[in-house]
Amino acid sequence: MTKSNIEALAKENAFDLIGKQWMLVTAGTEEKFNTMTVSWGGIGWLWNRAVAFIFIRPERYTYEFIEAQERLTLSVLPEEYRKALQLCGSKSGRDMNKVEAAGLHPVKTEAGTIGFEEARLTLSCRKLFRTEMEECNFLDKDILSRWYNDQSGGSFHAVYVLEIEDVYEGDK
Repeated sequence: MTKSNIEALAKENAFDLIGKQWMLVTAGTEEKFNTMTVSWGGIGWLWNRAVAFIFIRPERYTYEFIEAQERLTLSVLPEEYRKALQLCGSKSGRDMNKVEAAGLHPVKTEAGTIGFEEARLTLSCRKLFRTEMEECNFLDKDILSRWYNDQSGGSFHAVYVLEIEDVYEGDK
């Protein structure tokens, strides 16, 4: 990974990065961390800072790591790692070493966050804001019936706004 500047993000389609390409959110320490695929979120500008926002259900193992740390990474992998992203989004780190099973190689950033050698883009982020979604705040009730029903597999998401502190571009 080569440290770049925030302008590296300007070349990207923010809608595609999370919604179509997906990202890995990784939190923890070099000794113990977990990662999972995120496909809900975005990148933008808030409070005069470059930010990303993500949504994580409290049932997810990675949630514990995110809650325990001030910083985390968002990693964009090339398309040839789609199966690795699918594995990291469908299996739990409680039950297996997803990083090893996905064939990924962790690397530590200057801030001590964990990224991956295979990533074409890594955002090293610091948590700025967190809140829990609540049923009473949904203005469009169709969202509730579609995404938060008995078959949806979990509770309301926690919402995180993250300051993008550093951007790294893959060396491959």
